[in-house]
Amino acid sequence: MNKKDIQTALNERKGWQVWWRLLRPHTLTAAFVPVFIGTMLAGLDGSFHLGLFLAMLLASILIQAATNMFNEYYDYVRGLDTEQSVGIGGAIVRDGIPPKKVLALALSFFGVAMILGVYICILTTWWIAAIGIASMLCGYLYTGGPYPIAYTPFGEIVSGFFMGTVIIGISYYIQTNMVTAQVILISIPVAILIGAILLANNIRDLEGDQENGRKTLAILFGRKGAIRFLATLFGLAYVLTIIYIAMGLLPLWSLIVLISLAKPKGAVQTFSKNSTPLAMMPAMKYTAQTNTIFGFLLGLSLLFQFIIPVSW
Repeated sequence: MNKKDIQTALNERKGWQVWWRLLRPHTLTAAFVPVFIGTMLAGLDGSFHLGLFLAMLLASILIQAATNMFNEYYDYVRGLDTEQSVGIGGAIVRDGIPPKKVLALALSFFGVAMILGVYICILTTWWIAAIGIASMLCGYLYTGGPYPIAYTPFGEIVSGFFMGTVIIGISYYIQTNMVTAQVILISIPVAILIGAILLANNIRDLEGDQENGRKTLAILFGRKGAIRFLATLFGLAYVLTIIYIAMGLLPLWSLIVLISLAKPKGAVQTFSKNSTPLAMMPAMKYTAQTNTIFGFLLGLSLLFQFIIPVSW
């Protein structure tokens, strides 16, 4: 398929939508969900500061968007992205946006996130700055630097840990000035589903990544093994949630996350039935929606518990 065919198949349009695609909006929920859950856990424990919540939310979204732009820039520089590449923003290879402009925009997003971080630190502790810098460095090194994390089997673990556990922990801490074992445990299903987004991406890109020398989990497991592992991750996230409910770590309301089960089922089935990157795009969408709907419902269940407490 040529560039025009790819743009038609992906429904890519010109104008402001070029910049919107560059943000890769389907991944931004991986920034919203952890902040929402961490803040709702704090609210359930009686602490909520609107300014801190909004600052943390915007900073997390900016860091995620910047990470996506670094991905776009460095994959182009290394010759991995072409006009036929599926699953990228396409701003550089299909829309002609100068690469340096994409890099500059990513750095400016990091700059705004740092300013928001200063505000958070002033109201809480400057130790947050160290964690924030580590998170931004991780975002840059995911595809930047001499040894990109995305080219190793550790991409899912690193992204899940920083975007899931770390952000939930920080979001809770800035509201309550502490982090509990319960918060860390509750962050695990969210971290798993964020990692699943990266795994789904790597399953779709398996052949191209293999040709370019990457060593992702999808490549190590093989296509069928990676799909089975993705299904295992989905199942583990839901099973852990049910266990936490039974243990009293999560409220009974949290059973509403089961409403989202159709999405991971759709992801696994779509991956199993298709083998081309374009045909697997819906599976990517289902995986991202799993994280979005699951996370939103989990956070909503905590809000429900605050308004209408329910116990066994």
